[in-house]
Amino acid sequence: MAKKEKPKVGFKVEGEILAVKGNCSWGHKVGDIFDLSGHNTAGLCGFFYHDIFPYIIMLQFGGGFPKEWGSPDVVELECMDRTNLVKIKLRRTK
Repeated sequence: MAKKEKPKVGFKVEGEILAVKGNCSWGHKVGDIFDLSGHNTAGLCGFFYHDIFPYIIMLQFGGGFPKEWGSPDVVELECMDRTNLVKIKLRRTK
């Protein structure tokens, strides 16, 4: 069976791993960069993807963050594992 190409809808959302405290059991490393979308988890840990999914969708489909957060196109988030914390930056490319 041929691999299906993932749909490209909305804006491009890029994730960048900014920090890893402890040992990420999924293997994420500082500096990892990948494209994310509602159709593409990019191999991100399922728990982490679940938590950041609403932010990915908002960026992908044109929503924005308040000025107080810094930029409407960028947000930094952390995974739920406080012992082995991974921090990611999501950035929309227009």
